Amino acid sequence: MKVLVVGGAGYIGSHCVRQLVLTGHRPAVLDNLVFGHRAAVGSEVPFHQADLGDEEAVCRILAEERPDVVMHFAAYAFVGESVADPLKYYFNNCVCTLHLLRAMLRQDVKRFVFSSTCATYGVPQSLPIVEAMPQAPINPYGQTKLDIENALKSLAHAQGLSFAAFRYFNAAGAANDGSLGEDHIPETHLIPLAIAAAVGQGPPLQLFGTDYPTPDGTCLRDYVHVDDLSRAHIAVFDALAQPGAALFYNLGTGTPTSVREVIAAVEEVTGLRVPVIEQPRRAGDPPALYADARKARVELGWTPEYPEIRSIVATAWRWHQSHPRGYADR
Repeated sequence: MKVLVVGGAGYIGSHCVRQLVLTGHRPAVLDNLVFGHRAAVGSEVPFHQADLGDEEAVCRILAEERPDVVMHFAAYAFVGESVADPLKYYFNNCVCTLHLLRAMLRQDVKRFVFSSTCATYGVPQSLPIVEAMPQAPINPYGQTKLDIENALKSLAHAQGLSFAAFRYFNAAGAANDGSLGEDHIPETHLIPLAIAAAVGQGPPLQLFGTDYPTPDGTCLRDYVHVDDLSRAHIAVFDALAQPGAALFYNLGTGTPTSVREVIAAVEEVTGLRVPVIEQPRRAGDPPALYADARKARVELGWTPEYPEIRSIVATAWRWHQSHPRGYADR
């Protein structure tokens, strides 16, 4: 299939582009490079630098590429920033996405894969989290993702748009060959921060909260490898052939891993000590969040190839060793 990957120069998007190429699909990328990296997209993949808010430019790109499917990864995703600057998130994550969707309908492109988040659930009533649980986001980031999920349901009903919304848990890791990885500014994800602290490229790791009601007192999270996420996005293509399909899937391993367990895995893989500074809890951090992803396993035949934290950390370390300065483009 021909696939337009919006945000395809970013962390998850670039890995998805690579998986599309490996599985015989024909991706093209649309990215404004605010957070993405041109070097993360192979020279053989058509690349368009544009803003989603420029609906006419997006229409021209859709008319040129004529994709069968559009994948959308171009969101802002810093929870704290969304609280401090909600308008930034509503304009980018909601308004720009609505421009994209209208451009798609204008060009008669009606299959859409949406990068959503487990943040739409807020603080869950029980664990593990299943797709049918109530959604009550506790920050603007999660709310903007839920707003688009609701818009997609309306468009499926009114316009016959077919879509899949994937609610990620903690995306982590890097391409197994070290060619792609995580290079965020600022970096907020635990594994790259722990690696940076271990090699002396960053400050000691800040460990927020050691008194949670968990086995070792630190938060439990569900870490899912970025390539496993990508494979799920591709596995859903056939299900989008039905007009008006409205699909929702959690993506996680279902195995909760504590912050201390992640630190231990980084130390084991790298052979280095991770310096840690213990801090009080951060407001809004639930003690535990992890997925029930059986729906994706049953309906899409999706099985994570990296089911445990050490294998995920090993790919992140391979990326860091081959790219100690990331993409070195900033």
